[in-house]
Amino acid sequence: MISPDIRARYTATIGIECHVQLKTQTKLFAAVGNDAREAPPNTLVSHICFGLPGALPVLNAEVVHLASKAAFALGSVPQKFSKFDRKHYFYPDLPLGYQITQFDQPTILGGSVEIDVEGQKKTIGITRAHIEADAGKSTHPAGQDYSLVDLNRAGTPLIEIVSEPDMHSAAEARAYTRELYLRMRYADVSDANLYYGNMRFDVNVSVSLTSAGAGKLGTRSETKNLNSFRAVEKAVEYEINRQIERLEKGETIVQETRGWDDAGLCTFSQRIKENADDYRYFPDPDLPPIVLTDEYIEQVKAEMPTMPDEWRSRLSTLGLTWAQVETLLDAEIEFETVSFLPLIEANLDKPWLAKHIANWNVNVFIPLVRAGGLKLGKDEHLRLEVEIYELLQANKLSSTNAKQLFADLAGLEKLPESIETFATEKGYIQESDEAAILAVVDQVITDNPQAAEDVRKGEIKAIGFLTGQVMKASQGKANPGLAQQLIKKQLGI
Repeated sequence: MISPDIRARYTATIGIECHVQLKTQTKLFAAVGNDAREAPPNTLVSHICFGLPGALPVLNAEVVHLASKAAFALGSVPQKFSKFDRKHYFYPDLPLGYQITQFDQPTILGGSVEIDVEGQKKTIGITRAHIEADAGKSTHPAGQDYSLVDLNRAGTPLIEIVSEPDMHSAAEARAYTRELYLRMRYADVSDANLYYGNMRFDVNVSVSLTSAGAGKLGTRSETKNLNSFRAVEKAVEYEINRQIERLEKGETIVQETRGWDDAGLCTFSQRIKENADDYRYFPDPDLPPIVLTDEYIEQVKAEMPTMPDEWRSRLSTLGLTWAQVETLLDAEIEFETVSFLPLIEANLDKPWLAKHIANWNVNVFIPLVRAGGLKLGKDEHLRLEVEIYELLQANKLSSTNAKQLFADLAGLEKLPESIETFATEKGYIQESDEAAILAVVDQVITDNPQAAEDVRKGEIKAIGFLTGQVMKASQGKANPGLAQQLIKKQLGI
């Protein structure tokens, strides 16, 4: 383990390449299915996927559309002119002998992503993002002397997002990858399912002596195919420590590709890292360039939904904590049939109500949904939220009863015609009849003379005890605000 004093002598520099699978129905250049999650091996294939002689690729237009949306999501614009190139390398899961990608003229150039780490905001630059076809998948059965190749993934459309080397800690790397995930999901260009590898991260890490200056970078390693934010963070931590340890021993760092052992939380050497000239890039002669008009670009821009940074700006006016805002952003894309943000947005002109709705979502609705207690569709769920809020604001429901009412109704497949009637029948509606509550208050004061005397002497905290006794005596049906008012009135304060 590196001591803090030694660690402080080094500066880590991190850049990340993120592969994002685009959510098209078919592959990049072949008219076969693009969803290989549950498909048997080698069933979503064609002569193009196998690289058979004479096979000619045909560009999927939806790929260009989604890549253009991704450009705006990354704070950039799609390039009017881009082209495809061949990247040559030889591996069993790449029958063509080359990968179709974009080298010097990609569809996306520039851009930036803002991250927040412990309250400190930082902008991470985007160098480029290019369209490319994924390779197949090789598996190596344990204890066997052979490997298996599945070409279902071969030809899957990707964009590879390449960051500037602007990150300097594991926490920044984790925050950056999460922000990419949110942006790709909100832009609706990818399912971004990390479990199925819809997003994969290649992390480049180098360390150098801080005294050498910011322009002096060390030799980097690249840890490939990380598929969780945790793995990104832990891989960066491990690589920083590994490289510092080697340098402290007088050893050199080798530029190499490394793998990640998630169980052991460590990286391991795979192969010496290639340079760009080893791939012998040249333009693909079978594919024409992509040429976009101004009208096309403006049309895509007009399609863009509200993105996470804009949501943060809107929600920040409510005085929510960072954790609350991020919980709402995560939850909005976590569930297919539930929506949390539209109701908050609809009430932004009433900040107190919008904040109440946000807190209710964070503390009640989202935990219940995550626990599997919601069967309602999106429209029914929104109606349930609205009507419960209305009952709360009318002081007809206590917060405790509102939570229980939501849990009862969320488990239904269809809401009753009147939620208030349902709540009344269940005994959740608060008693707001002043005369009825006053009778309970008088009895509680009679039964608790010492607490009543304490309140008269100015020990206001005792009111809480008396209010609790009123709620207990009324079986939770009394309006607590009204009960407290009546206690003060009866005790002359």
